[in-house]
Amino acid sequence: MSSIKVRTLDCGVRVIMEKIDYVKSAAFGIWVKAGAVYETKDNSGVSHFIEHMMFKGTEKRSARQIAEDIDKIGGQMNAFTGKEATCYYVKTISDNLEKGAEVILDMINNAVFDSREITKERKVICEEIKMIQDQPDDLAHDTVTELVFKGNPLGKSIIGTPTSLKGISRKVLAGYKENEYTRDSIVVSVAGNFDEDRFCEFLEDKFGNLAMSKPHMEAVKTEYKPAYKSLVKDIQQSHVCLAVKGISLDDERYYALSLLNSIMGGSMSSRLFQNIREEKGLAYSVFSMNSSYSSDGCFIIYAGVGHDKIRDALSGIEEELGMLSREGVSSDELSMAKEQMKSSYIFGQENVASRMFANGKNLILTGRIFTPDEVVDSIDKVSIEDMDIVKKLICDPSAYTGVAVSNKRVDWKKIWKWQ
Repeated sequence: MSSIKVRTLDCGVRVIMEKIDYVKSAAFGIWVKAGAVYETKDNSGVSHFIEHMMFKGTEKRSARQIAEDIDKIGGQMNAFTGKEATCYYVKTISDNLEKGAEVILDMINNAVFDSREITKERKVICEEIKMIQDQPDDLAHDTVTELVFKGNPLGKSIIGTPTSLKGISRKVLAGYKENEYTRDSIVVSVAGNFDEDRFCEFLEDKFGNLAMSKPHMEAVKTEYKPAYKSLVKDIQQSHVCLAVKGISLDDERYYALSLLNSIMGGSMSSRLFQNIREEKGLAYSVFSMNSSYSSDGCFIIYAGVGHDKIRDALSGIEEELGMLSREGVSSDELSMAKEQMKSSYIFGQENVASRMFANGKNLILTGRIFTPDEVVDSIDKVSIEDMDIVKKLICDPSAYTGVAVSNKRVDWKKIWKWQ
């Protein structure tokens, strides 16, 4: 059996715990409301930079000792930075949970931000930027997201730019961490087999070095206007992304749009896959995705095609959007999408790290928790009428922003009549 509980420690940090009696492992994560949306143009990429520097040494551990202390307990440790939050996590056997968590807590509280390491890591991140630039599909996705959220903090780059990274000094890193890593902006998420009372007692005195709170940032709403961009790279295949505004994580239409995404481009039986790849043979990879954040979202369609097939692929996408607008979805499609989504969710529930990630993300970004029964019930409740409502969000070709990464400039006025 498992159950989800939320406690607020005396120090003010919230802890979300899912105890799972039948496993012998546990996952621990510290979620911090610090991501690209909290940055400025001058310190763009600082959240991601800090994530890297956390692993470079603390007052009592070198970078090597951090890695060795996790290896000694057979743990798996990592971190990631997103638009709205950063997460540091470790997965261990249950008996070693506190030892693994102590390493993460040491990093959060006592990272030294050594100037020599900062200089080296700045070069590493610049190489990471080059890697993204060399991956045209990632470049297309990042660029289309920036265009959809132009003027909105969600449009900011997570990794920053070489120019902004030059201005991120030790003082900037330490100041940003002090201002953003506050107790009210932290959620601790734990899932697996562990003693809840004992673990909360273990955590209670671990956040005393952090400030109590920071000012609340209001969500920014900006007017959306479709935009188009062409990027030129020396590549063998063209990469096309179309995107339109979507919905937030806590929107009541979230599950309906997620199911519609599955029908349109979420699997091998999806409409886009069957049309663009199976019937027309235009692409090896074609899919759609629904990206939702705490206050907004976007729906993206991607296709990797031959340089001379961009117009044909866009025509095929337009066909599917038109059919969706005219005919909606069938009950059979909806039923299949529900089973796919429930299966994917339930498969994830069999992994303690997946549970930790889901619980932490939901609590820090929406302030809510969702039990497995609630999630499955929400999926089952979606009706054809609900699909008719959310299809209006994505079926208008003229509402889409477009990005093409190709070996020569793409004239969107010629290939996309809706511009």
